[in-house]
Amino acid sequence: MPNCPTHRIRTLNDAEPNTAGDYVLYWMVAFRRGNWNFSLDRAVELAQQLNKPLVVLEAIRCDYEWASDRLHHFAIQGMRDNIRRFAETNIRYYCYVEPRKGAGKGLLKSLAENAAVVVSDDYPCFFLPSQHRAAARQIGCRFELVDSNGMLPMQVADKTYLRAYDLRRFLQKTLPDYLDERPDDDLADVDLRDAQLPQAVLDNWPESPVESWVESTAYLAELPIDHSVPAVDDIVGGEVAARKQLDTFIKSRLNRYSERNQPEADAASGLSPWLHFGHISTHEVFAAVADATGWNPTKLSGKANGSSKGWWGLDEDAEGFLDELITWRELGFNMCSRERDYADYESLPDWAQESLAEHASDKREHEYTREEFEQAKTQDELWNAAQWQLVSTGRLHNYLRMLWGKKILEWSPTPQSALETMLQLNNKYAIDGRDPNSYSGIFWVLGRYDRPWGPEREVYGKIRYMSSDNTARKVRVKGYIEKYSPTKAEQQRLFD
Repeated sequence: MPNCPTHRIRTLNDAEPNTAGDYVLYWMVAFRRGNWNFSLDRAVELAQQLNKPLVVLEAIRCDYEWASDRLHHFAIQGMRDNIRRFAETNIRYYCYVEPRKGAGKGLLKSLAENAAVVVSDDYPCFFLPSQHRAAARQIGCRFELVDSNGMLPMQVADKTYLRAYDLRRFLQKTLPDYLDERPDDDLADVDLRDAQLPQAVLDNWPESPVESWVESTAYLAELPIDHSVPAVDDIVGGEVAARKQLDTFIKSRLNRYSERNQPEADAASGLSPWLHFGHISTHEVFAAVADATGWNPTKLSGKANGSSKGWWGLDEDAEGFLDELITWRELGFNMCSRERDYADYESLPDWAQESLAEHASDKREHEYTREEFEQAKTQDELWNAAQWQLVSTGRLHNYLRMLWGKKILEWSPTPQSALETMLQLNNKYAIDGRDPNSYSGIFWVLGRYDRPWGPEREVYGKIRYMSSDNTARKVRVKGYIEKYSPTKAEQQRLFD
């Protein structure tokens, strides 16, 4: 029987399980996968303890901020994989895509009225925390949230960490106690009673025909979402594509991960879209790396010195990847889970706010509107290429994302407007946007997780400076610019 660690569970109400309920309900909102999922493990555990069937609800509303063809299609492709995954079990999977604004209102409440316990995903970012707080006021039975975000349970962290070095030291002291915890990787043999959904629910909210929909993108035209951000043809949502991406990375790119800052090297994992949508688990990725490298806990150095090298006892490439996957990724989850203002300008370090304020009135050599930024119409061909990669593919090379943000700061009338532009463009176009990692990267541009730098410069003040010329000297970008520079025809087709 799956067993979810108690330090990954928290309750949102004081209610007891409703022993007269017809089923346990797992409301899947962030960890959109049928395995390697502590939330699902907890739901199975409760269903077996209470001798109840298990219903899994995965729904997509149409009115979340930045809802678009791109984001909807990626998530719905994941639903297709979940239909097939849960068909191997006797867990009742029910997917619903809201056809019009407000159509899904009452669905969760109706399902919860017949539930013994409701379990959902403890994801600390975007609109999900407020959605859960609102749902708690409508759910009369026990309502639990489960953390299946990363290797270290969020509740274990003792404070908000403001530097990667400090969190890394904490992880090096603490993480070994949790490395043996892993979600169930296959629930096909779990013994549960068959579930029946209330007919009134099916009548009022018919299941969406996801498997037929995703054969093309035509169905998206009927949904009230932003059609100006098209789906991306060469990136497919769901656990099948995620696992294929992981396998390709392990076999052909992990051994040169140290080249990941080279935009033309294609050495990064590329896993962030699937990690963001919960189509693959950090635990599964970690297990694959451990298996490929022959890692085991005896390789740990045991030195909690905060160094990004040497602690895992692996080569430079594998060490670098695990530091990104665990330290840097969980740094964002630590911030979002503990600070409600993580997306506000005022959450920046005091030194950064003071320095930016001192230079807010500095003369800008160039200044662009939000529309000019969005349409990649600046004088800088490398910046334009980076922006067009984001617009056209839903991705942005991680090293160039730093330059992308720095130039928005330099070319915006105020640092506050620069932040708003970065958030809007990233969250609108990036498949992996609206994520703790997104906020980490964007706020790093403005000083979060960094330190004051000299010499003090116009506009930047003490904020770390980057330029396209320096970037082009450090990494190869000629081929990148040729690949992603937009033509006027492409710009007109998308924006006119």
